[in-house]
Amino acid sequence: MTLETHDDRPTGPNFASGGRPGQGKDRGAFGDLTPKEGLVLLREGELAVEGQLTVASNTTLYCTLSDGTRSAACVYKPVAGERPLWDFPDGTLAGREVSAFAVSEALGWEIVPPTVHREGPFGEGMVQLWVHGDPEVDLIALSRETDNASLRRMALFDAVINNSDRKIGHLLPTYGGHLYGCDHGVSFAEEDKLRTVLWQWRGLPLTEEALAALEMLKEQLRDPTSEVSLTVGHHLTGPERDALRSRVDLLMEHRIHPWPAPGWPAVPWPPV
Repeated sequence: MTLETHDDRPTGPNFASGGRPGQGKDRGAFGDLTPKEGLVLLREGELAVEGQLTVASNTTLYCTLSDGTRSAACVYKPVAGERPLWDFPDGTLAGREVSAFAVSEALGWEIVPPTVHREGPFGEGMVQLWVHGDPEVDLIALSRETDNASLRRMALFDAVINNSDRKIGHLLPTYGGHLYGCDHGVSFAEEDKLRTVLWQWRGLPLTEEALAALEMLKEQLRDPTSEVSLTVGHHLTGPERDALRSRVDLLMEHRIHPWPAPGWPAVPWPPV
């Protein structure tokens, strides 16, 4: 991340903005559940595997959750199915996904769908609610918008978590107008690795709303008992946690959206 003053998009669960058959404008992003209810179901519901996304680079399973009364669709990524990555040698991709959710919640922006780390049929892993999105949204056109407040928040969120893989296909717009994002497993590296399709605000001043959100995150990262501190403390290395706090400090000091870092590809490939 530089601050100055001046896999093909797969079509499947949680990777496309389209919902399952039967999910329409009368349903919410998580079916009939609120995000809070969905989070409880993620933690306590019985997880049943329904299928696998074979186009994903790591094992990604489409599942259902049920507690006998309520049910929901979700994605389950077991740690046992992760491919080793040379530039992310420590921790797990699942842990980084859960850490991204914790940061999203601390910012107050609900960018990441409810996500937990739990046991499943193939061992511990990340479980995330499936977003029933609006398939009529042109994601390429959406990714190029310059006056979309939700998209601008996501661009800053990616800078905070050092997301190295923000593709167009990772945008999940809903019928209600909320924008979610998925696939944050390759985030939180110590080195600058921000790689995204959302560079349209580079060098522009941060909004007052963004600065206030960063201040909230900073305060929670200072509190060792906060949810975000406990989560990143469990799933990230010490240097990665230090780098996270440094990125927040740097953004607040310069008060602008970052520029691409030199010597690192600015956009993921393929970008869709």
